[in-house]
Amino acid sequence: MNPRRFHISSLDLVIGLLLCAGGIYIGVVIHEGIDYDWNWGVIPQFLFRYDTELGEWVPNLLMEGFFTTIRLSFWGTLLALLIGVFMGFLRVSGRLFRRLLGGAYVEFIRNIPPLVLIFIFYYFISSQIMPLFDPDAFIRELSPGTQKVIAFFFAPAQRFSAFLSALVTLALFEGAYITEIVRSGIQSVEKGQWESSAALGLSWHQQMRHVIGPQAGRIILPPLAGQFISTIKDSAIVSVISIQELTFQGMELMAATYLTFEVWITVTALYLVLTLSCSLAVSRLETVMARRAAARRGA
Repeated sequence: MNPRRFHISSLDLVIGLLLCAGGIYIGVVIHEGIDYDWNWGVIPQFLFRYDTELGEWVPNLLMEGFFTTIRLSFWGTLLALLIGVFMGFLRVSGRLFRRLLGGAYVEFIRNIPPLVLIFIFYYFISSQIMPLFDPDAFIRELSPGTQKVIAFFFAPAQRFSAFLSALVTLALFEGAYITEIVRSGIQSVEKGQWESSAALGLSWHQQMRHVIGPQAGRIILPPLAGQFISTIKDSAIVSVISIQELTFQGMELMAATYLTFEVWITVTALYLVLTLSCSLAVSRLETVMARRAAARRGA
């Protein structure tokens, strides 16, 4: 089976040119019509700065927030995946209590605004639980090398508790949607597969591991990849609890410099770099999976 080839017609070219011309016209109108002193020359220094002590270029405010967003999105997606898979299994369990437990989690999280959820967790739950473990003090007792590794992959010791609170809150929120992705993927497997594997004497866990799981995995993998893109965008909400991710750094920089348009256009461009890169990767993944499925059918 040959992959589908896209053909660009003359109408497509005309529409594309019109869209580009419209975008340029809007940009010129905004630039000339708004009484605003544009100053793009100062933006690069907020991306990277030269550290005289280290003798090298290091990330500045916006890039530090950019990397924090990547860390938060990556670890948040992994934790949300663990929560979603576990709750997804509960949603399709044969026991009523487990199904009710999984359903209650999904309905509770999905029907609460994420901003309210963050405030509930950060100011009520996290403020009571975090002091019991005091992860900041634990990290400060580690060796400097270990602290650097933790700071690189997560956050510095003085901000680790806040980062962990934001991470758990984001994972709980995204986990509810991953739960439904997992549930729908498992339930989309044909009933005959369940019956055939049960007739072979396989237990429920063996059915999930050897028969149902591999088939459901191919179904849920593309939407899971799309959920990662959603996590990147949703991570901006944790700026309200002073997590120094990209949106928070943008607000701080705008308040200090009054470069409203330059800062937010740059922040938007950085988010687009992340999300469009992930979108291209997801499209590539779906193409590869479609080719493999076609090859198996043709074999």
